[in-house]
Amino acid sequence: MRKSGIALLGLIALTAAAAWVLTAPAAPVPEARIAALTPDARHGEQVFLAGGCASCHLAPGATVEGPPILSGGQAFPSDFGTFIAPNISNDPVAGIGVWSARELANAMLHGVSPEGRHYYPAFPYASYARTSLRDVVDLRAYLATLPASSQPSGAHQLGFPFTLRRGIGIWKLLYLNPDWVVDGPLTPEETRGRYLVEGLGHCGECHTPRTPLGGMERSHWLGGAPSPDGKGRTPNLTPGQLKWSAPEIVEYLTTGFTPDYDTAGGHMAAVVANFAELPDADRAAVAAYLKKVPAVAPAPAVP
Repeated sequence: MRKSGIALLGLIALTAAAAWVLTAPAAPVPEARIAALTPDARHGEQVFLAGGCASCHLAPGATVEGPPILSGGQAFPSDFGTFIAPNISNDPVAGIGVWSARELANAMLHGVSPEGRHYYPAFPYASYARTSLRDVVDLRAYLATLPASSQPSGAHQLGFPFTLRRGIGIWKLLYLNPDWVVDGPLTPEETRGRYLVEGLGHCGECHTPRTPLGGMERSHWLGGAPSPDGKGRTPNLTPGQLKWSAPEIVEYLTTGFTPDYDTAGGHMAAVVANFAELPDADRAAVAAYLKKVPAVAPAPAVP
């Protein structure tokens, strides 16, 4: 009996040790890969727009008039608690002013802080994981040109067990998959659209339904989902459900007007404002990609 107890304790210890290793933050991006790239802040502004950084990290109610001040503070309710967007301005204490390009890459590609802690996936690194290092380096250069704000980041409003960040390592094992959702032969234009939609634009974060653990259901990619604010649903963007033509999609991403002369509202208004600043070819690429994604049947009506 005593030997059985010792064996059981050993098995528990071994299982705990394995879980600790498996849930550890990913190894950092090699410095040599970053050092080989020359930063281009001008291109970094395009990355910033495509990534929608200001949409989440401006102060609540703030508008972009001049260089954006990324002081954070917006609240994002979820089934797991309320997440507060942090200060990512150039302030060296309250913001990310002392971050290197490598540290930004670790955050965006692996969801890991400079201190080696897991970030919550409310930060859409499950999508940003597909971002090229070239774009991360350029984005870091652009962020360094923006104003600093000394506003401290607010604390997330979470209950136990979601306060235990180590558990996010399990979530990453399940859902942090940098592989492309739409694979197979694509034209250069469709490939660029895939990069913008699946990666920087992180469209799936709102337009794809989630599992009970909060991971995106890749089998229902862009099939529509409950709105993050709890009001209604985001639309199904797949062929057969989104009935707009490619030129109509481009027009929407340029002006915010739908084919029915409605206008973008809510968070989509900010998305359109960002995409309108990108090259025409990028909006056309998004439209081309949306015509290639697998069709997803509409969600059943709620009784």
